Amino acid sequence: MVIPHDENTKTVGSPLLDDGSSKISCREVNVYYGPKRAIHDVNVDIAEKEVTAFIGPSGCGKSTFLRCLNRMNDTIKGCRMEGLITIDNENIYDRNIDPVLLRARIGMVFQKPNPFPKSIYQNVAYGPRIHGLARNKAELDEIVITSLKKAGLFNEVKDQLNHPGTSLSGGQQQRLCIARAISVEPEIILMDEPCSALDPIATGKIEELIDELRQNFTIIIVTHSMQQAARVSQRTAFFHLGNLIEVDSTKTIFVNPEHKLTMDYITGRYG
Repeated sequence: MVIPHDENTKTVGSPLLDDGSSKISCREVNVYYGPKRAIHDVNVDIAEKEVTAFIGPSGCGKSTFLRCLNRMNDTIKGCRMEGLITIDNENIYDRNIDPVLLRARIGMVFQKPNPFPKSIYQNVAYGPRIHGLARNKAELDEIVITSLKKAGLFNEVKDQLNHPGTSLSGGQQQRLCIARAISVEPEIILMDEPCSALDPIATGKIEELIDELRQNFTIIIVTHSMQQAARVSQRTAFFHLGNLIEVDSTKTIFVNPEHKLTMDYITGRYG
């Protein structure tokens, strides 16, 4: 199904929040890979301390848009962003913003678990050490232990902290990567298909963890699984061909979407 980029793809639902609860605000965001426009005029607000899911068929732009939020696209040759993205009303693309420090505020968990070739302890301690968050070994130990506990992993690895992170199972590695992300006390966690390489049991543990983490973090998750979006998120944004088609409460998106494209996608007519 090919939909032209015209009024048929104008965003419906409630993309903008007017109650002061937004953590991230995006206005007229366009992303280009060379001459090709991959994201088209996206306007959306992301609520604080909620889980927002980005769904849509492969190649629809949801991961590209996610990477705009911590400037990961800066590292891709030929990729450029136009528009305005603010966090707490601060333009994250301002020339005075250091992308390295920005990414400390915005943790990222990738599709495939990617622990460093270091011990479990050193994986979690790496960020706090380079950002100077601990004044001594005792404080660093406390950060590592607290992060592993928040990631629901400490009880499983407390006697193996000097073992390689790569020695863990896939699900444990992904939780280690989450512990590493939260060890620098970010405000926001971006998750790009965090469960796609995991078995159902490990996926269930990650989903439970996401629900716990939203008490303290703003979380955005890209997922191909509509069931997962329905389970873990409070708001859902549906993308198609680089357009943000519809944003609303997750219940509304899955029970009573406004746009025919959204309905056709969630009912399996294409994907």
